[in-house]
Amino acid sequence: MKQGVVLCVILGALAGCAFGQTAGSSKPDNLRNCLEGFDTCNHALLTPRQAKELARVQHDQDLWGCLSGYGECNTSLLTPDEAKEASQATERQNLLACETTLGICDKTLLTPPEAQRVAAIERTQNLLNCETGSGTCDRSQLSARQAADVASLEHDRNLLSCESGQGLCDESALTPAEAKEVASAAYERNLAACRSGEVYCDDSSLSAADAKAVAAARSEHDDLNCQADATACNHTPLSAGQAKHRTLNPPS
Repeated sequence: MKQGVVLCVILGALAGCAFGQTAGSSKPDNLRNCLEGFDTCNHALLTPRQAKELARVQHDQDLWGCLSGYGECNTSLLTPDEAKEASQATERQNLLACETTLGICDKTLLTPPEAQRVAAIERTQNLLNCETGSGTCDRSQLSARQAADVASLEHDRNLLSCESGQGLCDESALTPAEAKEVASAAYERNLAACRSGEVYCDDSSLSAADAKAVAAARSEHDDLNCQADATACNHTPLSAGQAKHRTLNPPS
């Protein structure tokens, strides 16, 4: 029976093991509680063999937690060699967290060369943030040349935002020539919106000639809707040309 108990503990399949006791008895339940780490575990109810196997299982779980960085790690349960290996694993995990900014980085655990490498990575990441306009940018870490390059990139990004009408646009940062170019691009976008019937159209900003052309385009569009018996048809008075066209081409 004792051999069956040991085999059951090793395989972790208590439910399928026969302990020679009825289901739901205290000893199998207690052993299960011990294996699962519950506070209700009563070591006094374990056989010497079960206690030995349980200690081995707990030791292995603790060692895995120390080496992987997941779960609990109690170094007092480790042998000197295992404790040394766990310490090295912790240092590697910490260095990875410092270099990738993923996880918790404890810089006090870094060696001088590692600290220099992490500092270089942080400077590179900061420069990238400043250049792309994403993330936190600490300009105090930039050299004079880098600061000039970053300012130029920021100006270019702002100009593109203004020209495309997307993102934030600071018109005060534009040169007179750029401001004129941005105004022209904005006018063309608005004209296209008006001609296509978009709600973004601002009729008040159109020139007299463009306003007339937009009105004609809208009228032609409405005429097509009316010919198609579309619900969007606006029954406004037709021009002579439209009335003639409607007569010659009645809706089918």
